[in-house]
Amino acid sequence: MPKRLIVALSVGILIMGGALAGTAADMKPIHIQKMKDVTVTLQNESGQWKEGKNSFVLEFTAAQDKKPVDVGKVSLSTSMGMPGMAPMVAGATLTPDGPGRYRGTIEFPDRGARQVTVTWDGPEGKGSTRFSVPVR
Repeated sequence: MPKRLIVALSVGILIMGGALAGTAADMKPIHIQKMKDVTVTLQNESGQWKEGKNSFVLEFTAAQDKKPVDVGKVSLSTSMGMPGMAPMVAGATLTPDGPGRYRGTIEFPDRGARQVTVTWDGPEGKGSTRFSVPVR
């Protein structure tokens, strides 16, 4: 009986591992920002943000060897300038999901180009980057 349990658990772990690997492979880049030491990749299943609620993954890798980088505490916010009005600002909710990887959600009330600001503060130091991403 213990042998059957071990086999069943092993098969379950292999199935879960395959499902997780498939999920990572299904991600498409929304934007890749290369910096001196770190590459920041914003990605999701469709490769773009849309109006409404969006799920995404933010990954930090070393520019040299593409290995995950522990950047510690991370934040992502967006802003959209509107003539004659204060900018519309949206912040993302981020959850660590392994070394250098964060799962996030953000919501947009409408379409348009957003200025994205990503900041981090951790073992590899502090940093930030800005880039533009369309919401379609």
